[in-house]
Amino acid sequence: MTAREIGGVAVPEVPTQLFIGGEWRDAANDATFDVVAPAYEQHLATVAAAGAEDVDAAVRAARAQSDGGAWAQLTPADRGLLLFRLADLIERDIELLATLEGFDVGRPAYEPRLVDLPNVVDVFRHFAGWADKIEGRWITPLPFFGQQRQAYTIREPVGVVGAITAWNAPTLIAAWKLAPALAAGNTLVLKPAEDAPLSTLHLAKLIEEAGFPAGVVNVIPGLGATAGAALVAHPGVDKVSFTGSPEVGREVGIQAARDFKRVTLELGGKSPQIILADADPAAVVPGVAIGLWANQGEVCAAGTRILVARERYDDVVAGLADAARAVSLGDPFDAGTTMGALINARQLDRVTGYIAQGREQGAELVAGGERPERPGYFVQPTIFAGGDADIGIARDEIFGPVGLVRSFDDVDDAIAQANDTRYGLAAYVWTRDISKAHQVAARVRAGSVWINGGAPPDPRTPWGGMRSSGVGRELGWAGIEANTEEKTVTLTL
Repeated sequence: MTAREIGGVAVPEVPTQLFIGGEWRDAANDATFDVVAPAYEQHLATVAAAGAEDVDAAVRAARAQSDGGAWAQLTPADRGLLLFRLADLIERDIELLATLEGFDVGRPAYEPRLVDLPNVVDVFRHFAGWADKIEGRWITPLPFFGQQRQAYTIREPVGVVGAITAWNAPTLIAAWKLAPALAAGNTLVLKPAEDAPLSTLHLAKLIEEAGFPAGVVNVIPGLGATAGAALVAHPGVDKVSFTGSPEVGREVGIQAARDFKRVTLELGGKSPQIILADADPAAVVPGVAIGLWANQGEVCAAGTRILVARERYDDVVAGLADAARAVSLGDPFDAGTTMGALINARQLDRVTGYIAQGREQGAELVAGGERPERPGYFVQPTIFAGGDADIGIARDEIFGPVGLVRSFDDVDDAIAQANDTRYGLAAYVWTRDISKAHQVAARVRAGSVWINGGAPPDPRTPWGGMRSSGVGRELGWAGIEANTEEKTVTLTL
């Protein structure tokens, strides 16, 4: 990428080729695709677009390292040292990576700088520490025809992991897939989202600088319908890890099942924020607003269904309306900006379409709902109130800054409304009663529940959903289990 400025900010130089077998190369058929900076609606980069031939080369490079290559011969402790080194390099380049995400994703650059990227460093350091601590179990089976037996298990790498990431938090989601898989000894072929591939390409550069053996991690930007589909279908891939929509995730799961590949699917959500009667609206509204609008609402766990005890309903609606009007839409690199642009024109059309639908279907528009007159894919943070539980803005993941506030009569009603969804990724509970908090957390059907606040998933805790929000878990010990096979060895004594 040629050094230049957009909006008065220098665009960092990043490789725009494929990274296969430790080499930067053009696509086999010289195909490319364009990346647009969503906050400016300007061309950002032209990137090599992997095809089936490139995917095959990447899988073969990963397989060579998995099956007896230098990576397979490294001790677990040495794998951990490489992960620690990569974490240090990411920490060194946090400002550069934050700038890339400001351009690439359109979000305020302070968000990845202060939230996502420190978490990325933590993810790699956490799993670096696991690399030499992955152990099996000792088991005593029953005697067999009078002979005593002992057994033990070994956790072995799954093999080659095909990882496909989303555009909303590209570096963070890549870390969730890379770190546990590498700690467990796997190799990877990583396809970043075509709308925001640049920070992942810089991550590949850091992997190269850290000294990982060539072919351990291969990064193949490209279109989902070509590179993504070829990666999922490739017979040399042992596991597919995908983050995206339920519709695409279903097709990934079906294709992977044909070869009995392992899958981890994180497929978004329609997360409830439950505000109980004892909560102080003035105290909780700022946190509720962050859970609704962070990263323009383009967050899998965004709390877009705000369920409020009836006696607190009016205060919460008014508080969120004020919070919406206080948001400053603008350039990702302006100090006063608190919300950036949506990722592309399609997403803008999707979000504004849901806003129009909410009006038509009877919800009350309390704040926002308009597109500002300026370049970029911007839409105002939007709050609806009331409406039927079956309207689109109450049921569908919009993936934008649109929230719906509805009331409940008691805790049973709140739980019923919270669970009335096809999703089950996350939920939030706001209360000063710790007993009620635990009771509600136990009854909500979601993979993660936050009480009185939210944050990116900690690498020490499992992350994933249920129902249409996906299959399997990333992070925590669950992330190690998801990237290993358990082999049993039995001895007759």
